[in-house]
Amino acid sequence: MAGHSQFKNIMHRKGRVDAVRSKVFSKLAREVTVAAKMGMPDPAMNPRLRSAILAARAENMPKDNIQRAINKAVGGEGDNYDEIRYEGYGPGGVALIIEAMTDNRNRTASDIRSYFTKSGGNLAETGAVSFMFDHVGLVEFGPDVADADTMLEAAIDAGADDVVSSEDGHEIYCANDALNEVSKALEEKFGDPKASKLVWKPQTPLLVDDEAGEKLMRLMETLEEHDDVQNVYGNFELSDALMKKMSE
Repeated sequence: MAGHSQFKNIMHRKGRVDAVRSKVFSKLAREVTVAAKMGMPDPAMNPRLRSAILAARAENMPKDNIQRAINKAVGGEGDNYDEIRYEGYGPGGVALIIEAMTDNRNRTASDIRSYFTKSGGNLAETGAVSFMFDHVGLVEFGPDVADADTMLEAAIDAGADDVVSSEDGHEIYCANDALNEVSKALEEKFGDPKASKLVWKPQTPLLVDDEAGEKLMRLMETLEEHDDVQNVYGNFELSDALMKKMSE
């Protein structure tokens, strides 16, 4: 998960201006509406909706905004979105997976292809890089809910496969079809997680040099800022020096 976590940490430490936060809220609301449309509008009966609400809460999205997004689905409002996965190679030969939700496939594909081209990378066919990742469940908790040993023991009891604990918190990984069960078991013990979702976890992260790393971060930031892009994953690791530089 190195690439995804490092990128998120850099973006978090940089902080978000109001304009960016507004865009984040818009994406979160879109996911809430789509999740509610696809299943029951009750998060207790709809794991995807529950995950979407947790993500919204983690970004301090107001409750009214979340409820409005659910009401859109109940009322049959809102656009119909296609969920698409794009795959390609970025600077340094890093494999990237982009998850998007769009009402215009041609526009989104054209934009993402141009981002890759400008960065010196290239967009590939679906399936070209996903074999280098595992599609798994991820449950995240803050660092204060438990120490590493306690979290590891609880995660194993819940049926998880792996736990990564750091000063930033705990990342608990499980099989994708066990996510709901694992998340509920841990929630009973530690309260609401920061996130409970399916992610693409790189099998073997690639250490990139700082020059390629800077280009890669710029590409990922550009992708993240696109209205239709929900998530970006990569199979890379950055040096501590570049992490510090990019976080400033």
